[in-house]
Amino acid sequence: MKFKRNLLSVALASAAMMVAVPAFAQDSSTDTAKDEETAKTADTTNVGKVKVTGIRRAIEASIDAKQTNTSIVEAISAEDIGKLPDASIADSIARLPGLTAQRERGRAAQVNIRGFNGDFGATTLNGREQASTGDNRGVEFDQYPSELLSSVVVYKTPNASLVGQGLSGTVDLQTVRPLSFKERVVSLNARYDQNKIRSQKESGNRISATYIDQFANNTFGVMVALSHMDSPQPGYQNEVWGFTGGPNNTTVLGGGKLYKFDNNHKRDGVAATLQFRPNDVWESTLDWFYSKFDKTEIKTGMEFGTIWGTGVLQPGYTVNSAGTITKASWTNVHPVIRMDSNPIEDELNSIGFNNKFKLTPEWTLNTDLSMSKVKRKFRVLETYVGVGSNGGATTMNMELDPSGKFYNYVLGAQFNNPTDLVLTDAGGWGQDGYLKDFGVNDDLKSIRINAIRTLNWGPFTGIDFGVNLTDRTKEKTSLESKLCITDCTGGMFGVTAPFPGTIQDFNFGGIGQLGVYDANEILDSGVYNLVRKYDKDISAKNWSVDEKLTTFYVKADIDTDLGSMPLRGNVGVQHVRITQGSDAYSTYDGNPAGSPIREEVKYSETLPALNLSLEFMPETYARFGAARQMARPRMDQLKAGMDVNACVTACPTFTDTNTGQTISGPYWQAGGGNTALKPWMANAYDLSVEKYFSTKNGNRGYIGAAWFYKDLLSYIYNRDVAFDFAGLPLPTLPQGTPTPTGTIGKINQPVNGEGGTIRGVELTASLPLDLLWSPLNGFGLVGTYSDTSSSIQPNGPGTSEPLSGLSKYVSNLTAYYERGGFSIRWSRRTRSAFRGETRGFGADYQTISIAPEVVQDAQINYSFNSGSLKGLSLYLQVSNIGDEPFAAYNDTDSANRPEKYFEYGRTTLAGFSYKF
Repeated sequence: MKFKRNLLSVALASAAMMVAVPAFAQDSSTDTAKDEETAKTADTTNVGKVKVTGIRRAIEASIDAKQTNTSIVEAISAEDIGKLPDASIADSIARLPGLTAQRERGRAAQVNIRGFNGDFGATTLNGREQASTGDNRGVEFDQYPSELLSSVVVYKTPNASLVGQGLSGTVDLQTVRPLSFKERVVSLNARYDQNKIRSQKESGNRISATYIDQFANNTFGVMVALSHMDSPQPGYQNEVWGFTGGPNNTTVLGGGKLYKFDNNHKRDGVAATLQFRPNDVWESTLDWFYSKFDKTEIKTGMEFGTIWGTGVLQPGYTVNSAGTITKASWTNVHPVIRMDSNPIEDELNSIGFNNKFKLTPEWTLNTDLSMSKVKRKFRVLETYVGVGSNGGATTMNMELDPSGKFYNYVLGAQFNNPTDLVLTDAGGWGQDGYLKDFGVNDDLKSIRINAIRTLNWGPFTGIDFGVNLTDRTKEKTSLESKLCITDCTGGMFGVTAPFPGTIQDFNFGGIGQLGVYDANEILDSGVYNLVRKYDKDISAKNWSVDEKLTTFYVKADIDTDLGSMPLRGNVGVQHVRITQGSDAYSTYDGNPAGSPIREEVKYSETLPALNLSLEFMPETYARFGAARQMARPRMDQLKAGMDVNACVTACPTFTDTNTGQTISGPYWQAGGGNTALKPWMANAYDLSVEKYFSTKNGNRGYIGAAWFYKDLLSYIYNRDVAFDFAGLPLPTLPQGTPTPTGTIGKINQPVNGEGGTIRGVELTASLPLDLLWSPLNGFGLVGTYSDTSSSIQPNGPGTSEPLSGLSKYVSNLTAYYERGGFSIRWSRRTRSAFRGETRGFGADYQTISIAPEVVQDAQINYSFNSGSLKGLSLYLQVSNIGDEPFAAYNDTDSANRPEKYFEYGRTTLAGFSYKF
């Protein structure tokens, strides 16, 4: 193990020696000649370069960003001010090599980098770490309006000055710098937004405006951008409760649910920058980014228990070779008509203030203050209705659909008679409805001071060193209540209230019509009494985690020659001192609300990094990266608190690894988080070869192949460990129950393990087709493909579940044409099956197996480049052309045990932009 951990150090040291040897042989005359040749090359490139716009402009700007960066990066650039190439920034990012997106509520929200889910990556805005709206660290990218961003850079290999980096990669979202423009720019964009699913259509709009100007002889710049979105998202949901054991060693679904949902997304965003550069000595930049995103979800439908409810399975069912019951009849099923409302209100506020001082020709001092705050309010409201006749019971026939993606149901009862419907506990769940109110607050502050000095010392041309202080607190709260017509003690159909709604067409899942009403109005009307619920699981959702990170770093830039071949790069190291703590609640029988508990720990990590780029042929690069990468533990794993009980009978023995003592029952046991967790750590190695070129018509392109390998030094999984319960509040056991005599017991909690690798190959080609035949000028293809494999066992040694976020195969293809102001683009994104995290029962997170996806979209533009309409562009864009569903399945018999099926329809955007 020591040998494996030292490999990275050996690689860094060897590479540093390699670049140092030829560099010291250079004299001043060689340096001068090299500088003159570089200048000539730059001049020649600029003279021969053709001015491009639209899709080609975005592609070529991204190519230039990738080529000039000393790290291994991927980049996206806007086609024009306020117009990135997709309706969602996550859709754009998901087309990059080795990246893809997971859809939530019909939209790409979370980005997966190199087989890891969003919690393993980091997201920055103009280089500053961002707070997140979810329970953990992964950023939901639909919080960031694409109209307010100018470019995105994804760092696959870190450098030492990249603070807050992730283990999978770091996504840097960038806004416009007004002094990079030579003149005033005003841009207006408006789009009509229509979602169509089956025969249903709903409409909305997207509007944005950007103002960029310079004053005082181009020493003071202003950028203000506004964005508004009102976008509908109707859809359909067919889901099972799960699968369980049936008669004669069969497996059968435990229940099902059918819903139509009507989502709407309203988002308002503001980005503003003030940039002041009065002279060559001082530059000051103030950034502000604000986004308010309100998501409403109204769900109308039905749930019913089979074997997990009151249903009775009838003889004559059909069983496949895997033992799955795929067709059956049931009696005594009690369907529960549901009207639910699940609104989410997210607010992001980020501010950054940067000052650069050119102290001498060699020295630059940089200071940066930043703040990122997030507030989330999330409500889950459930209301229940039953059929009053026959005690609410009916028959049901179920059969697996020929597609294998969902079950079809035929129920014996009708649900279109309002006089036969009542508000009640129709499922025998002990409540007439349920209410959850969640809150998330994430507050991140940072200050950075660093100095940069130019050098002329062998291969090293500059050094950057400094310190970054980050203070972050994330808090989650959960309040839950039963909705009771009286006191929720009457049982199934024990207490009823009149049905308050009307009948509407449903036409889904075998149900023609269904009773509907406004759940929020019923809640506000006073029909229900709210009975606060106290439970250990609810207490476990109330916690806060605080982190203080002090990052010291030093980075040396490399610019030299290896023989006649230019070699550029950087080498450096970060040292991170970490203090992490958590406040939460510990519960036990008789104390479901819990007792407050506080835990805190300190430790440090050292992260070396090396990046080298060798131009071994003209515009042909071999890149190498070696680094120790880190992903901080999930917030919900760091939380303090536990639920304590006693194992009193049939207790398995275990060994206290601290003392070697064998512990047998009775003993105390618990489950909870672990504030002492250390990060996921990996030694990472990257190698890529890239060839850049220009066609005779001046179009830029490149082809590339990359390989990466991450060797995990530490990862996190749950297991039982010995634990001393001394000093903690413990339950009083019933009289006569054996009581533990000691304080040593065990706790199931997240712990650090080691071992496992993830590796992959990424292929990329950006090809202007006039490379093959000059008359194809304007046509082009951009394609990416990645193949990723992992031996990481995220649930611990001996388990087989794959890493969350890992699709073995990911591919993207974009075909485009642009010439004479007209442009057209078609894109196709695919990913193979994967495990992913989503909200499940009661809005709690769960990891599920998600089916392969193929998502397509297209765009047509026409821009007026002359005449009275110059500056006007018209465009039409269609997303999710094939109405690709979101589907999940049970791993044991994936072809016959579908678990989730969502349809979201396709979205059409039609509009214009005008720049003057």
